[in-house]
Amino acid sequence: MSGDSEKTVYAKGTAPRRDGGAKPWLPWLVTALVVLFSGAVAYLGYGAYSAQKTRAVEAEKAAAEARALTVSTEQARKTLEEKLAEQLAAKDQKLSALEDERTRLSTEREQLQQAVQEKDAELARLKATYEDIEQKLKAEISDGEIRLSQAEGRIQVDLVDKILFDSGEAALTERGNEVLTRLGAVLAKVENRSIFVSGHTDDAPPSQRLAATYPTNWELSVARAVNVVRFLGEKAGVPPSRLVAAGHADTKPVASNATPKGRARNRRIEILLIPDLPAGKQGETKAAADSR
Repeated sequence: MSGDSEKTVYAKGTAPRRDGGAKPWLPWLVTALVVLFSGAVAYLGYGAYSAQKTRAVEAEKAAAEARALTVSTEQARKTLEEKLAEQLAAKDQKLSALEDERTRLSTEREQLQQAVQEKDAELARLKATYEDIEQKLKAEISDGEIRLSQAEGRIQVDLVDKILFDSGEAALTERGNEVLTRLGAVLAKVENRSIFVSGHTDDAPPSQRLAATYPTNWELSVARAVNVVRFLGEKAGVPPSRLVAAGHADTKPVASNATPKGRARNRRIEILLIPDLPAGKQGETKAAADSR
């Protein structure tokens, strides 16, 4: 069959349509696909928007939490700083108080050390004075005519009347002048002490011969004390400002007046060396001397 045109043979009922093969459902399919695509796009877009919104909300929440944390942290920092400042202030105050206490204790220690040094020096001077008097009046002390004692920072010299005065008299004898000259040489060197001179008698009243001059033992004891003070101040070089005279008559006996020996002890001149005290306590010093 060469040279003849090829012919297509179709089965019965399957011959091609003359409308070119158009499909009527195709537009619907396209529309459905477009709608489906649009829905998918819309869905995806909404999902993206929702995710973005969620992220924004979460970001805002995180920012709010961060701000709250910042505020809380700042408040905590301020509270901590205030607490630390209070603690530091309390410690500074405590340190200041401790420093004040240390200064006070240091001052007290220095004052105590100075007081101890002064006391030691005073005791040394007192000991030297005592030993000097003891040496100057050694013979009279040995004979029992003078009693020398020391107690509570004081020195006391008791002189029986017979080494200073004639019986019933207030004028110093020659021997009395000599004894007081030796004693005065020591007393003139004494500093920071008052010297109390007290006259004492026994309980026998002055004789009728002396009654005109010394009506009672008060006058006699005072006159004797005054004469001793005048001699020490005028002849022995003892500063008069340190001397005090007093008479006690027979009111302060040191022995019984029932025996001649006891009466002899009671007729005496007491010389008491007492440390000077502040003005407010001078009355106490005199009272202490008067009580002896």
